[in-house]
Amino acid sequence: MMELISQLKQLGYTEYEAKAYIALVQNNNVTAYQVSKDSKVPRARVYDTLNQLVEKGLVMKEETPDQTTYSAIPISIFIQKTKQQWQSNFTSITDQLKILEQKKKEEENQILIIRDKDTILSFCTAMLKRAKEKVLISMWDDVYNILREDLEEIGKKVPIHGITINVDNPIAAVDQHRTTNYIKAQTTAHWFIIAVDGNEMIYGPSPFRKDLAFFTDDAFHINFLEDYIWHDVLVNRLVKRSDDNLNDWITKERSSFFLENNNNN
Repeated sequence: MMELISQLKQLGYTEYEAKAYIALVQNNNVTAYQVSKDSKVPRARVYDTLNQLVEKGLVMKEETPDQTTYSAIPISIFIQKTKQQWQSNFTSITDQLKILEQKKKEEENQILIIRDKDTILSFCTAMLKRAKEKVLISMWDDVYNILREDLEEIGKKVPIHGITINVDNPIAAVDQHRTTNYIKAQTTAHWFIIAVDGNEMIYGPSPFRKDLAFFTDDAFHINFLEDYIWHDVLVNRLVKRSDDNLNDWITKERSSFFLENNNNN
């Protein structure tokens, strides 16, 4: 019985209302005195409690010259009424929260930190499934292979472009990065970027190496990193078209630019 009382309270009824209603379900057409006796609702509170239930449409009140009695509405009607009220509240809450969420997005763009490998990968999957226009990616094989099925499925609906590193047979429209000394180096950081519809982006180091990623809907960040992906794709295509072996030259230029003392490419 206590569990039922607790469940009714979760629906918004007070403890006295729940106890009085349960008592009436068990014994209809009774006086307030009998309800108080059966439900353990204090006599000083039982009349107010019953009147509240009458106003809520859960209890019927019958007045005669001799006495006033109370009856619970049929359970089937109570269930239907509760379902309709819950659905109405659920719809209202959903609509209001979406308005607040949209208002927040309009007022201030976000840059959020996401931690935990499984959370990061789940976030990637959820973003991909929201894609309606395009997806841009840059990622190594560790992340790509986890998201491969999602990428292939989404690729049937929206175009996916970008570049992959050490990935066998990526989606047709996605470029494969050339193999270089820099790519082969064990110390090379494995980063990933996923941009969806130009509206949201998640990026960071490989979650298999570090439990950290960043989500943003800030247009500046998105445009900047989308341009980074395009630049990487473009350079990769230009180098593949060249007849010259540019690895040595690229190695020297990179070392000079980043003030490095190694010969990684």
